[in-house]
Amino acid sequence: MVQTAPSYAGHALQPVPMLDFSREYAAIRTEVLAAITEVCDTQKFILGPAVECFEKAAALACGVPYALGCASGTDAIWLAIAALRIGPGDKVVTTPFSFFASVSAILRTGATPLMADIDERTFNLSADAVAAITTKEKIAAIMPVHLYGQCAEWDKFQALGPKLVEDAAQAFGATWLGKPAGSLGDTAAFSFYPTKNLSAYGEAGLVTTASDETAERVTMLRSHGMRRRYYHDEIGWNARMDGFQGAVLDIKLRRLAVGNERRRKIALLYNKLFTANHLTGETTADGIVLPYIDPRGTHIFHQYVIRAPRRDALREFLGSHKIGSEIYYPLPLHLQESLKFLGYKQGDFPVAERAAQEVLALPIYPELRDDEAETVVEAVRRFYA
Repeated sequence: MVQTAPSYAGHALQPVPMLDFSREYAAIRTEVLAAITEVCDTQKFILGPAVECFEKAAALACGVPYALGCASGTDAIWLAIAALRIGPGDKVVTTPFSFFASVSAILRTGATPLMADIDERTFNLSADAVAAITTKEKIAAIMPVHLYGQCAEWDKFQALGPKLVEDAAQAFGATWLGKPAGSLGDTAAFSFYPTKNLSAYGEAGLVTTASDETAERVTMLRSHGMRRRYYHDEIGWNARMDGFQGAVLDIKLRRLAVGNERRRKIALLYNKLFTANHLTGETTADGIVLPYIDPRGTHIFHQYVIRAPRRDALREFLGSHKIGSEIYYPLPLHLQESLKFLGYKQGDFPVAERAAQEVLALPIYPELRDDEAETVVEAVRRFYA
């Protein structure tokens, strides 16, 4: 059981960065620079052969016929919804415990976002909570978020009936019942923001689908609504992936499976160390709550997130020793100032609100050393000693 009076005595702790881009770059620098040079030489800066090559590889990895690159993860969510012809007058259910883009992209289509509470263990959107909404509202689509790299309970959402959009921004390489993220919904959206498991050197995103019609609409909408140059059939957007990002992502995708496996091993090491130090509990009243891994899926640990007693004080202590951590997310979406017009209030989603007070992400990336993970756990042990 976690004690309440911290003791900071002991030898100095080594710094542990939350994320260190330089370690991966050192391993792939020659390949990346050669690929970027090729884009410069061919002068195919927007879409082009590098993006097409990545799209084919990504489609194969996701088990779908179509993977379409775009300019960001936010654009990907918007495209994934808009391509399904969802817009003004439609309602889309999603989670209050996610990055802002999950809701803002729905609003950008003109649709109305509705929210439902999350699952206590996985932090993903609760299918039971969504089911309660579908009995009262006409829903055009449901958009679960595969949070922290673990797929939502997909078969339960399929049973509800509306169209399904995967916000898979954090989940490239995750699976549910053997199927890859990106192949579960009518559409799926990925982000390649630099912190993601599969990351660009800037902003980039991807939409996947099995539908010919939907893929054609994504292609049209990402290029200002054009099917022919300068003929705009709909009001789309400039949401095209540039050639440099396609080239970088194609290289990194080849390393992703090994990187995700390393993340899982680090997560298991954290679990082992926290347990060995008697720091864990079923709830934060008893200790640190370790991440739940649903055995029906493959968790790729985009983030390793614990529930922590006195979370903010713990984070301050870690920071004082130059040990990285982050809070994903400190304020649920339904309580954001800019979304007050949706009509939600404190207490509407108690599970999400409690999670926002307790969650803490600790360093996890393929190049993190075992001794650095040990340092993180030792720092946490000292805080609670």
